Amino acid sequence: MRRILLTCFAFVFFLTFGLVSRANAADGYHVEVNLKGVKDSMAYLAHYYGKPLPTIYKLDSARFDKNGRAVFQGKDYTLGGIYMVLLSDKKTYFEFLLDNGDKITINGDVKELPNGLKFKNSRQNDLFAGYVKFLSDYGAKQQALQEQLSKAKTAADSDAIKQKSITLSKEMVNYRHDYVKANPNTLLADIFNALELPTVPEGPHYMADGKTIDSNFAYDYYKAHYWDNFNFNDDRLINTPIYDNRLEEYINKLTLPYEDSVEKESVMLLEKTRGKKELFKYTLWWLTRNAETSKIMGMDAVFVYLVENYYMKGDAYWLSNDDLQKYIDRAHKIAPNVIGNIAPDINMPDINNNYHKLSDVKAKYTILIFWSPDCGHCQTEIPKLDSVYNAVLKQKGTKVYAVRTEGEEKKWQETITKDNIGDWINVYDPEHKSRFREDYDVYSTPTIYLLDEKKIIRGKRIDHTNIASLIEMLERKEKAEKTKK
Repeated sequence: MRRILLTCFAFVFFLTFGLVSRANAADGYHVEVNLKGVKDSMAYLAHYYGKPLPTIYKLDSARFDKNGRAVFQGKDYTLGGIYMVLLSDKKTYFEFLLDNGDKITINGDVKELPNGLKFKNSRQNDLFAGYVKFLSDYGAKQQALQEQLSKAKTAADSDAIKQKSITLSKEMVNYRHDYVKANPNTLLADIFNALELPTVPEGPHYMADGKTIDSNFAYDYYKAHYWDNFNFNDDRLINTPIYDNRLEEYINKLTLPYEDSVEKESVMLLEKTRGKKELFKYTLWWLTRNAETSKIMGMDAVFVYLVENYYMKGDAYWLSNDDLQKYIDRAHKIAPNVIGNIAPDINMPDINNNYHKLSDVKAKYTILIFWSPDCGHCQTEIPKLDSVYNAVLKQKGTKVYAVRTEGEEKKWQETITKDNIGDWINVYDPEHKSRFREDYDVYSTPTIYLLDEKKIIRGKRIDHTNIASLIEMLERKEKAEKTKK
């Protein structure tokens, strides 16, 4: 049995199918598969959901009989897209287009996959078979060129081979363009269009003065036209492996990593998908997860924004009440300490029972750190942070307000002495009266914030490696703003 594994060329095979919608057909599907070389074994009907392999979602199962025949059928509405029949080894599969109401017969030989398939009652899958043949030839030619490139002995030879590869790639693009012209308003046409990336016009390109070269033209043009050919009205595109990669590039590579920029682009995408059930669902889920898990400082504010403006307003229709509440609770924990907010005040005693209020600390910058003498990471981070503080930050008018979260008082005092951090404002909450864990989302230690002179949060979840550069960036920004005035 031939196993079809994902390779660098395999991705194009995911994008190879199309059919005309059958608006008058009954809901559901009926797919009969006759596959030579397979018998007495299970198979699964699966589809993509936004992502490429290995992520697939199983819809149905059937068993091949002794004659190699299996039938998949369902009566409920079925959203169209790229589907596959996955054999029992979970590695061998073939793909085709399925839409609601389709009744298709597929004949083939497992040894010839993904080629050699014959379709009955599916004109667009007949066209797909021709496209698969084209792709097989294309892949073989590109592989041969790569082998030639690895053996090239001169720069001229390498350039000539690369030019052949470019020419071959243009043939692929032309194939897709020709298909779209001949078969508009089909799923495969929408897939080809969704794959289409902007081609930046050749320059030079000038600024408004007609003399200065516009160095941002390529970026601005590419970003502005990124979604031009993506059909946000076709929900079936969610059952393809395209959308996740497009979102990843647009949000994480083309959009400036600032809260307001990401929020603006998120709203744009959600408005484009609003009204399309599955595209909207995936878009909101993806944007929320991306913001929540991002390591870029400030993206937690995007998470809060999405929860407050979409989840809490009833747009996350697929969530149970319990799951929805988890999002809301998480947003409530983050909201008080997002970058740009005034830091919630803290008033705690030191070891001598002298109280120190965070808002009373007079400093250009305040490092607010939550730590424990029992925390292994803290034992490493605290001395390194103190070294940066003494070497760079103290001269900039920085002070440290350090909150002991837990641990024995004696060990706390010993650590202060051992690490020579007695000039920090070292406080704790002996009677557990404060809300520092809730106010600052302290679920692990150390947790470090940077506050400015007005106690506005300028950085969070930072460490000794980036705090100095963050302060330098803030000072440059402050200087630039003063210059403008």
